[in-house]
Amino acid sequence: MGKTDVMLHFAKVAGWAGYLPIIFSLEMPEHLITSRLIASTGGFNRTKMRDPNKMLSQKQKTKWPDVIGNLNETTIQIFDGAGQSIPEIRAKARKMVNQFPNRKPIIFIDYLTLIRSSDFYGGSSHLQVSEISRNLKTMAKDFACPVICLAQLNRSVESRANKRSMMSDIRESGSIEQDADLILFLYREKYYDKNLDDSTLEIILSKNRNGPVGTIPVKYNEYTGELEELKESNISI
Repeated sequence: MGKTDVMLHFAKVAGWAGYLPIIFSLEMPEHLITSRLIASTGGFNRTKMRDPNKMLSQKQKTKWPDVIGNLNETTIQIFDGAGQSIPEIRAKARKMVNQFPNRKPIIFIDYLTLIRSSDFYGGSSHLQVSEISRNLKTMAKDFACPVICLAQLNRSVESRANKRSMMSDIRESGSIEQDADLILFLYREKYYDKNLDDSTLEIILSKNRNGPVGTIPVKYNEYTGELEELKESNISI
């Protein structure tokens, strides 16, 4: 649906605005995250990023140094260790905060159920997710910064006529629904109808503890990962 691309877009924009984006990628290795960042920033087709030296045009190669320079300005920090725990994430984030004292951090985690909990809880995923969700909330408060964590949905949405997600679609949703200050869902009509000529991605703000809710449409290029703002939205003030 585009979760990682939206996360990377948020990270880049935050970095260019003077924040310190810290990405914990528990699923994707750092070189693939970096490749996605370059592709979306430069407007390069991601399939060509497998061998940019051979597959990119001369014009794109000329553009390459500027793209890398723009990305360097974001000061994005990436940690790609699998199965990281909340204490490990906190320690690495604190190290980065101390290293960049003039930038306020924004922490991104991809994704929730890959975080290692401190207890097996007899195999209860609900209790594990509850612990992780609670600890993420505490970490956001301790660091006084946003913590944005991606999460997977269950498959019940596939059986509905309207496939836009609801909070009950989040796996082990109870604690997440309670702890999160904001919950965003993504929806693309083209995801379900490949023949549709529609590049719209809906960012659905379903929960906002301190403000309005609604839908923000953006233009999404699934080949490069680029997001472009569209003017209309139905956020209620």
